[in-house]
Amino acid sequence: MQLNPIAVHLSESFGVGNQHISIKPIGSGLINSTWLLSTAKKSLVVQKLNVDVFPEPGLLVKNARLIEQHLTSKQQLGEYNLDIIRHVATINNDYLVNCDQGVWRALEFIGGSYSDDVVTNATQAQTAANAFGQFAVALEDFDAEQLHHVIPDFHNLAMRAQTFKTAVSLDPEQRLASCQAEVDFCLSQFTLIDELQALAGSIPVRPCHNDTKINNMLFCEQSHNAKAVIDLDTCMPGYWLYDFGDMVRTFCSPEQEDSTDLSNVGVREEIFAAIVKGYVEPLKGLITEQEKQSFWLGAKVMTFMIGLRFLTDYIDGDNYFSIKHANHNLERAQNQFALYKDIIAKQSTLKAILAQA
Repeated sequence: MQLNPIAVHLSESFGVGNQHISIKPIGSGLINSTWLLSTAKKSLVVQKLNVDVFPEPGLLVKNARLIEQHLTSKQQLGEYNLDIIRHVATINNDYLVNCDQGVWRALEFIGGSYSDDVVTNATQAQTAANAFGQFAVALEDFDAEQLHHVIPDFHNLAMRAQTFKTAVSLDPEQRLASCQAEVDFCLSQFTLIDELQALAGSIPVRPCHNDTKINNMLFCEQSHNAKAVIDLDTCMPGYWLYDFGDMVRTFCSPEQEDSTDLSNVGVREEIFAAIVKGYVEPLKGLITEQEKQSFWLGAKVMTFMIGLRFLTDYIDGDNYFSIKHANHNLERAQNQFALYKDIIAKQSTLKAILAQA
């Protein structure tokens, strides 16, 4: 049997032996390509980094390792009980490998775990939200300004709006005619930018995960408790409202974010309540009342913004998110706008749940 030359090169580079080598794709990320590399000696998670999205992969690794080190110190003090995703050094004591016309890194494999793309029940939602809350608390005394802005303006809605308007004006792929209704809808929602700007200076900047999707949480296969918060690539300074909002965006709908069953896309109120309960509980004593109130804006902004980004990428020719077919990003955008509209429709109920936390 012929060995995969990429797997051989990576296993040699990361010093995990050359016996019984195998490599298989895992995960459902839209940016980096992720694989499980296994040898007789050890299993590692290896990723081919998307250098179009992360043009300075060394800074990405530096950020993540700073977070690892801080969480490790918390763990040693008994103040953080989740497993920690750790980078694996090469035999040359580096953390990046050039292979297959790309840049690769390796992470320790956390066995006995699983992740989900869709939340199945309120208990799971609360468990995951609580773990993201623990992650936030553990980083509360970490100086966020140490972190490089690996994706500048990642959650800057004003910048995303300008990028969108530019794509619309250029219409490089002549796709505007197929999504004019979605474009018009987006243009009608940019008052969200003013709401965000009104918050500036009134809530603290925090070290944030910035990508608190349900599939960035590992659960224990046996107990189904939270096992690890993963994917630290977008850890940067930000507001907790973004992390809360991304949980609402990815936990609350019973459909995956590219589902075309839009009649079934919406907010499950019991899941929203579970997120609030799970996330706010660890933050008590740290979170300000205005921060908690800002979570409602986060739920709206994060759902709308990712829809806007999907639509922008569709109009621009699918240069950012990986796609499986021609209309994939348009369908993702339509899905997120359906969820956003349902969040707005259920505003009184959802805000009441948040107010009671």
